[in-house]
Amino acid sequence: MAEKIEFIRRRKEMKLVNRVIKVIEAIRNASLITLIILITSITCFSQTDRSLAREGNTLYKGKKYTDAEVKYKKSLSKNNDLTESKFNLGDAYYKQEKYDDAAQQYKDIIVGKPNSSIASKAYHNLGNSLLKSKKYEESIDAYKNALKSNPGDNDTRYNLAYAQSMLKEQQQQQQQK
Repeated sequence: MAEKIEFIRRRKEMKLVNRVIKVIEAIRNASLITLIILITSITCFSQTDRSLAREGNTLYKGKKYTDAEVKYKKSLSKNNDLTESKFNLGDAYYKQEKYDDAAQQYKDIIVGKPNSSIASKAYHNLGNSLLKSKKYEESIDAYKNALKSNPGDNDTRYNLAYAQSMLKEQQQQQQQK
C-alpha cells in the first residue's frame, strides 16, 4: 500500500514538473516571438538616410515633388552631410516653384566646398532658381561661378547670356519709368 501511495505521489510530482516545463517553454516561445517581432519592426521602421533618399528619387521621377521633398528632408535629418539629398531637395523645391528654398539648398551645397563638378551644377541650378525669381544680377554671378568650375558647359553659357539680356531689359524698363 505504501508503494502505491509513493507511486501516486511521484506521478503527481511528475505531472506538476511537466506542467512547469510546459509553462517555461511557453514563456520562452512567447519571449522568442516577441523578440522576433521587435527586431522585425525595428528593421522595418528604421530606414537609413540613403534608403530615404532613394525613395525620394523614386517619388521625384514619378513627379511627386512634394512627397520627394519630405523623403529628402527625412534623409537629411538622419545625415545632414548627404550632398545628393541636399541637391535633390533643391531640385524638388525648384519643381514646386519654391525658388527661394531651392536657391538656399544650392547655396548650402556650395558653402560645403564640394568638388568642382558638384559646385558647377550647384551654381548652375542656383542661377536657374535666381533667374526664376527675377534676381538677374545674382543669377549672372551664379552662372559665372558655374563656368569657373566647368568652362565648357554650354547650357550655363546660354543661361548666362539669357540672364544678361533679361537684366538689360529690366534696366531699360526701369529707365522708361
